Amino acid sequence: MHKIQANASGTRSIEVSDEHLETINKYQLFRDLIDSTGYVDEQVLEKLKLNIRSLLESQTGNDKQLLDLCLDVVYNQNMKAYGLQQLVTLYINWKNQGNANLGMTTRAFQGTPFN
Repeated sequence: MHKIQANASGTRSIEVSDEHLETINKYQLFRDLIDSTGYVDEQVLEKLKLNIRSLLESQTGNDKQLLDLCLDVVYNQNMKAYGLQQLVTLYINWKNQGNANLGMTTRAFQGTPFN
């Protein structure tokens, strides 16, 4: 279980499991989510929510893992743009750990834009 900081002051957090990260990976939820500026804002969070809602309404969206991701993380009352940025950072680092034997050395750091 991983814990991401949901606000800049660190008073709120959200727990994220490996299953949540696997679901993000399975549905490629972060693909083309962030524009060329690399900044995560409330519009990016809304875009993610709309993308997930669309998946849930489709035939492929009948997945308990996707519903769990929604309830536990994406639609968590503490989830704001800052939390989404931390989730993206966690996901990148999690993916890189899985690719450690492939020679990848890139690591994302909290608080940096994504581009």
